[in-house]
Amino acid sequence: MGIFERFLTLWVGLCIFAGIVLGYFMPGLFLWFAALEVAHVNIPVAIFIWVMIYPMMIQVDFSSIKDIGKKPKGLLLTLVINWLVKPFSMAFLGWLFFRVLFADWVDPQTATEYIAGMILLGVAPCTAMVFVWSHLVKGDANYTLIQVSVNDVIMIFAFAPITAFLLGVSDVTVPWDTLLLSVLLYVLIPLIAGVLTRKVLDKQNNHSKLNHFIQSLRPISIAGLLATVVLLFGFQANTILANPLAIVLIAIPLLIQTYGIFVIAYASARAINLPHNIAAPACMIGTSNFFELAVAVAISLFGLQSGAALATVVGVLVEVPVMLSLVAFANRTRHWFGTPSE
Repeated sequence: MGIFERFLTLWVGLCIFAGIVLGYFMPGLFLWFAALEVAHVNIPVAIFIWVMIYPMMIQVDFSSIKDIGKKPKGLLLTLVINWLVKPFSMAFLGWLFFRVLFADWVDPQTATEYIAGMILLGVAPCTAMVFVWSHLVKGDANYTLIQVSVNDVIMIFAFAPITAFLLGVSDVTVPWDTLLLSVLLYVLIPLIAGVLTRKVLDKQNNHSKLNHFIQSLRPISIAGLLATVVLLFGFQANTILANPLAIVLIAIPLLIQTYGIFVIAYASARAINLPHNIAAPACMIGTSNFFELAVAVAISLFGLQSGAALATVVGVLVEVPVMLSLVAFANRTRHWFGTPSE
């Protein structure tokens, strides 16, 4: 893990501070950025999100899907957690905390937006950082690639319907055109661009040029994320300064969700006798989020200054330290699982 990934929480925290300071003292600049919008898509943020997502999509190798039948239990566990458990548990926790437990501290409209942001995080399974987590737990790299590739294919078709369903249940009006446009812009097109780039750079199938290109883009990708964070918190500077408790309130259910999903996945992996090099990455995929996609869709659906956008960015702040703690736990409990020969 490079210095950007290792200290991502620190960089995000610094950008949150910078965004709030700039937003407070230079509100006109952020109003100008907000005006750069076409079809509910903010152009500067869209560019930053693309800079984030494109390098990640290059890592996905769809040719690996041909091996989908090998060791199916790990893949099945990931799919069940990602698409049948996680989105719905996230929606439930959002409702529980912001409609019941925190109802006296958050107005109904803001609560609805926070819930929407949490739902977007829950419906977006991780794509890129999974490779980092898998490496840290000594996971089967090839199998992780299969899991990520299959999840990305499913995401193209399942993200919009599940998101629309859960937002509808949560009393959020679903603008289908904006939701589908977001999937096109931030999932399908980057995936196609990644596949084409991979094909051009990896003609010899030795991954040398490809890996060098991906490594060269990594700092740029993180810079796109940090620039987005500055913009988001710049837009919400006055709201946050008036109510700093909002960050804490959002973080609490997100922490419970992340640790809770990991416990469910890890216990299930042990129950079905997965070897550790399959079990640990499978649980990491199910636990972490494709927060870049969640941020982009939240902005498209609800706007840069929305509570939904704020909730997804808090997800970025929470995820890295939590996932590192889960990596440490998974490595300490390696002896709970069988050997790689399944």
